[in-house]
Amino acid sequence: MDQKFNYDEKMKRFILIVDDEFVNREILGGVLEEEYNLYFAEDGEVAMNILKENKKTISLVLLDLKMPKLNGFEVIKLMKADSMLKKIPIIVLTSEKEAEVESLKLGASDFITKPYDMPEIIITRVKRLIELSEDRLIIKSAERDELTGLYSKTFFYEYAHIMNKFKPDSKMDALVFDIDHFHLINEIYGRNFGDDVLKKLAQILKDYAAKLEGLAGRGEADIFFLYVNHLDDYNDLENTIQKELLDVYKGNNIHIRIGVCEKTSDIKNIEQLCDRAKLACNTIRGKFQKRLAYFDEDLKQKTFFNERLIHDMHDGLEKKQFVAFYQPKYEVYEGEPVLKGAEALVRWNHPDFGLVSPGAFISLFEENGLIQLVDNYIWKETARQLKKWKKAFKTNISVSVNVSRIDIYDPDIEKKLIKIIKDNGLDIKDFHIEITESAYADNAKQLIRVVEGFRQAGFIIEMDDFGTGYSALNMLSSLPIDILKLDMQFVKTMLEDEKNLRMVEIVMDIARLLDVPVVAEGVETKEQLDKLIEMGCHMVQGYYFSKPVAADEFEKFLKETKNADDSFFKRIWRRR
Repeated sequence: MDQKFNYDEKMKRFILIVDDEFVNREILGGVLEEEYNLYFAEDGEVAMNILKENKKTISLVLLDLKMPKLNGFEVIKLMKADSMLKKIPIIVLTSEKEAEVESLKLGASDFITKPYDMPEIIITRVKRLIELSEDRLIIKSAERDELTGLYSKTFFYEYAHIMNKFKPDSKMDALVFDIDHFHLINEIYGRNFGDDVLKKLAQILKDYAAKLEGLAGRGEADIFFLYVNHLDDYNDLENTIQKELLDVYKGNNIHIRIGVCEKTSDIKNIEQLCDRAKLACNTIRGKFQKRLAYFDEDLKQKTFFNERLIHDMHDGLEKKQFVAFYQPKYEVYEGEPVLKGAEALVRWNHPDFGLVSPGAFISLFEENGLIQLVDNYIWKETARQLKKWKKAFKTNISVSVNVSRIDIYDPDIEKKLIKIIKDNGLDIKDFHIEITESAYADNAKQLIRVVEGFRQAGFIIEMDDFGTGYSALNMLSSLPIDILKLDMQFVKTMLEDEKNLRMVEIVMDIARLLDVPVVAEGVETKEQLDKLIEMGCHMVQGYYFSKPVAADEFEKFLKETKNADDSFFKRIWRRR
């Protein structure tokens, strides 16, 4: 943005007065010197030199037309050919009507008629024109994204609304573009390279928008928008983008995802259209064989369902519709399987949808920051239930609760969990913390700080879904954990898939090297159980013993297990 936008209203602007007549320069100077800083030029050449040296500070030019060396018309043409000077408004000084018309056609903003016999008119016109020019430039700077030159998100929406107003019945499409793993592009190749990619994509979209008589805009970071006349097929656009990026950035593996939403009778609002195009775009994240997705009826129903869940969540918590289910964990390392604990898993007993599984709402609430409310609720319900069981069954089993990747950013998370434990008269070792591997990939340093705090407080830490992420081995070298939970996808297919069986064996070897026990999830058959025992697995959970059940149903396991104790976990704590 130009320097003049930093000026205070009371600070004097700079004006250039260009006239070959000394008397005229003196008259105009006398009229304006009280309110403005003035430059003077006696011909067009001097004027251009002053302008080039002060192009960022001059707010207006008063320009005579008939001058030696360069006349006023030539000065106007030179200024309009310069990217900076063309922004400076020009008031022409003349007494010829024909010259006034010609100068306005060339780009002058206004004119003042000679002789200068009304100073108040000169002052008023100068002040008003400077105000209009600066307002226009401020709006222009907000209108366009500085890096790409596309419309900013706000102005993209505004101009799309105007298009809808004048073409209400036209078939239109909103398209959203997202660059896969753009943050990695910046990290690997540098920000300048990333900016170059953004500018290249912006130019492609700008050309395409012009071709389809539409608009192109930029949202946050690597998100771009198009609003164009409807096409039945955007495969040509997708192929064009990928080909042009491949031609320019060979070997850099840059991929674009595109989401499309058609304007229909029930979706005419441009913000909503773009939101739904973005939803379509998000459905193909990580699917490298698919680059184009449409907002269709299935996605529409899913969107409505998700919106309903978000809307109903607070009411669900207040009415205790969220329920903790418990899946038993059995020690199998020595002799017969023995109940040692459980994992608390959330279910939502929705009044209209029935029992909703966590797969339907966990990731949704993570995206909206609502998962912390649900987690805190389940922690409290689990602690309350564990207190009842300890009193009724004299048992020492422990229960593990899930801490989502969003929870680790809560600076008070450790205090909250400790307070819940103390309020229910429990021991800190009764409450295990399950951390997902994805949380490490999101923010390793933050997770390490939180986990170290948990362990110092006495919590046992279980790493959930181990082996599914690219950071698994690196994570184990830096993250202090007590138990590895082998992801169920390996267990379910290990007897049919040699690679997955080998993966399970590798995890067992790693666990022995680190001297930490392994809990296998998803055990469904006797054959799977026997194989895991053979490989040295310490504990299992899965449908072979029980699916996750409500608290009252879990009590049958407590009644059947005479020697449910915490000796297994005491050994873990002693190994620290």
